[in-house]
Amino acid sequence: MKEYSFDLHIHSCLSPCAEDSSTPDVMSGLFALSGFDIIALTDHNSCGNCRSFLKACDHYGILGIPGMELNTSEEVHIICLFENIDAAESFSEYVYNRLPDIKNRETIFGNQLYSSAEGKITGSEEKLLISASSIGIYEVADLIKKYDGVAYPAHIDRPSNSLLNNLGLWDKSMGFSLAELSLKCNEDTIRSRKDLSGVNFIKASDAHRIEQVPERPFQYMNLDILSVNSVIDHIRQINGKTANKIFLI
Repeated sequence: MKEYSFDLHIHSCLSPCAEDSSTPDVMSGLFALSGFDIIALTDHNSCGNCRSFLKACDHYGILGIPGMELNTSEEVHIICLFENIDAAESFSEYVYNRLPDIKNRETIFGNQLYSSAEGKITGSEEKLLISASSIGIYEVADLIKKYDGVAYPAHIDRPSNSLLNNLGLWDKSMGFSLAELSLKCNEDTIRSRKDLSGVNFIKASDAHRIEQVPERPFQYMNLDILSVNSVIDHIRQINGKTANKIFLI
């Protein structure tokens, strides 16, 4: 068994709140330079750049995982990770059809750009991707299993688009026992909440821009084999246990 560094929540230029320069090749290359072994691309409500991202990660010798930051009907952000690109793109289509038909206004929200693995812009998305989908949070845990994936709430410590802020409490019947915390989260405040007793935690950079890429790894997981399936299985195991552990070294 070996220790691998990871960050399972980063964005590319497809997310309107990211910069145009945050193409899949740039982000994967910078994370590789910072010493990360595993990273996941989780653009808002879309896996549209994941195929290019996986190719770029392979080029830089880093393991890439296709993912998405889903915005539920309650405006809660959920990290979704997938075993393979076909399942990810299938889920992406499902989510796309459950987004409101609101056109992106680039001057307000920013561009939503598709990119090749080499960083060439290949198109743009007209539908606004940061809208709330019609998928409720109580649907996600079971829904994601149909797409060979795993899911857990993102940045629960933040004042916006977080489970604790929007819903007020952690409800075990949602089907999660794993949650993401921000890098600068006050861990004592989180641990003091009785409704979070038994919940496991991991941290993520949620990097949208080049300057948000961490200078060095901040957490690790132990795996027998470095592969997408082994990472997803590891997250599934954590998501099914109650240990109250933050994976930091």
